[in-house]
Amino acid sequence: MDSLNILVVDDSPIITRKLTMMLELLGYRVVKTAATGTDAISAYKTCKPDVVTMDITMPDMDGIEATRRIITEFPEAKIVMVTSHGQEKMVIDALKAGAKGYVLKPFDGQKLYEAIQKACKRVVLKDKLRAEAMLRDAQ
Repeated sequence: MDSLNILVVDDSPIITRKLTMMLELLGYRVVKTAATGTDAISAYKTCKPDVVTMDITMPDMDGIEATRRIITEFPEAKIVMVTSHGQEKMVIDALKAGAKGYVLKPFDGQKLYEAIQKACKRVVLKDKLRAEAMLRDAQ
């Protein structure tokens, strides 16, 4: 798989820097960062990243609502939630809103890599199944 373009969304500059460094070490390109849900939506529209890493708890709009709004407008969006332990209900809400996966803080490179790859493969598999169904229907 070619290097993926990533949008990093987190209100903590320290987490944003750590995520950016880790993603770049894994071979990804961080094309933009955002610190709020509102900024995340705007950034997604302008840079159309392959994957978004989205914090759940942020000022002005949480990551769940930002995810919901991005997925509504861009159903193909691949969003991986980045969250703390103890936010399991919020993770479930985020998955219901359309997130493709999650990684818990403190995260390591392997878990982050796996979450991003899993999110990408899930979408590829769904697209492949949809294409196969369309071919069957066309015959």
